[in-house]
Amino acid sequence: MIEKKNSVQVAERAVLVGLVSREQTVEQAEEYLDELAFLAETAGAVTLRRFTQKMQTPDSKTFIGKGKLEEIKSYIIAKDAQVVIFDDELSGSQISNIEKVLDTKVIDRSDLILDIFASRAKTAQAKLQVELAQYQYLLPRLRGMWKHLERLGGGIGTRGPGETEIETDRRIVKDKISLLRRRLAEIDKQAATQRKDRGEFIRLALVGYTNVGKSTLMTLLSKSEVFAENKLFATLDTTTRKVVFENTPFLLSDTVGFIRKLPHHLVESFKSTLDEVREADILLHVVDVSHPRYEEQYGVVNKTLQEIGAFDKPILVIFNKIDRYEEITFDPWLEEGVKKEIMAELKERWEGETQGHCVFVSATERRNIDELRRTILEKVRQLYKQRYPYRSEYLF
Repeated sequence: MIEKKNSVQVAERAVLVGLVSREQTVEQAEEYLDELAFLAETAGAVTLRRFTQKMQTPDSKTFIGKGKLEEIKSYIIAKDAQVVIFDDELSGSQISNIEKVLDTKVIDRSDLILDIFASRAKTAQAKLQVELAQYQYLLPRLRGMWKHLERLGGGIGTRGPGETEIETDRRIVKDKISLLRRRLAEIDKQAATQRKDRGEFIRLALVGYTNVGKSTLMTLLSKSEVFAENKLFATLDTTTRKVVFENTPFLLSDTVGFIRKLPHHLVESFKSTLDEVREADILLHVVDVSHPRYEEQYGVVNKTLQEIGAFDKPILVIFNKIDRYEEITFDPWLEEGVKKEIMAELKERWEGETQGHCVFVSATERRNIDELRRTILEKVRQLYKQRYPYRSEYLF
């Protein structure tokens, strides 16, 4: 994370490593490294340089070739880099072998994401969820990672389990995982009871890729302050608010953002958080339309929704940040008529893709928010009519 020297916080200097393989093109590798750099920045590191290597399949011992490792080692020595972050998941033995060559700390994408989650966990539930995910990540890597875990100097990848007490026995780690699961099961029961006690309200959940503007939209729609920050995974805890549009109430939840290559054990640990998504009546899928690969992000979220069994729900796709999209797409000299034509074509395309269940907005500029409210109200009232026809006070 962030190292302290003489009471002054100093960002760790990081080197990023990606692989161009038969399953990942050069363009994809660069895009993933862009995201990895953002993750590193969120964790408190500064990226010095990126390294990529073209290989058919990763090396079973060192993930990348020995020649590339030596090139990275020379750079580390020259620039005094402190951590090397791989964009793919590494085994314990791979981490150990790479560290022997580079003589510096090595972590992978999953470890980095877990570190960010550890720093963002505020509630007891979130802390338990992150701790469980960390132990599940460590368990299959115990044999190769003890030397890695014994580094008590701080920084990215050293926070959480292993920072204050090094577990050296696999049985102890398994017992810890069992204990955490029991504690989370108790919290899950309490959360399920709380959800049942919410009454016969229609429930909506904001979902989407991380950093697409869900929390900003939550603030606009619920008229209550919700923490929002231009960093990945700004918040982990699900926030639920009661919202009333024209005398029609419903519950709106803001959930943790999804991301590519999200560690499976993290998804499993955050089961109770994802229950808010699974048990919602309507999903509001927020997409950052200004992102160069927003379509891929859209697909990642849909795939995750399928994996957790929530893709069969009514979904309203909210294409956010249209102001930024226009800023990037339109040249200053472009005529207004042409701009309108381009936007019309974009909307027509996605209305076809989503069967008309989409809205284009700018949360920061509050553009088309009234249209979004009307669309949400229409869908909520429609569900009330289907489920609770006797509650006529909410239908008009």
